Amino acid sequence: MFDPVINSLPAFFAYFATATAMLAGFVALYVMVTPYREISLIRAGNEAAAISLGGAVIGFALPLAVSVAVSHNLHAMIGWGLVAGVVQLLVFVAARLALPRINQNIPEGRMASGIFLALLSIAVGILNAGCIA
Repeated sequence: MFDPVINSLPAFFAYFATATAMLAGFVALYVMVTPYREISLIRAGNEAAAISLGGAVIGFALPLAVSVAVSHNLHAMIGWGLVAGVVQLLVFVAARLALPRINQNIPEGRMASGIFLALLSIAVGILNAGCIA
């Protein structure tokens, strides 16, 4: 009864470990690209920073999860994960172009900017995931 699950455990752990590492790598890269320090802002209670970073994480995790589901090997999953990461970084660039003061608004705790960036990241992540499927 559990044989298919037990036999699939090595693949599960390989995909899960790779996806987790890619998620951690994306977060590290994202916080380096943004001109403000999200982690410090979040530790200080800045809700706009928490929401915007959370949206970027979800916006990356959605297409990454789809890439795990549809990829037949780790290399394809990693490739789609890299595409998803680039797309999310471009979302941040687009948000900066649309709202030039977003770099000041989020550190100041202005929720509208944090929510806008989060929802834009999630929406593009959903579209990205659909394109991978």
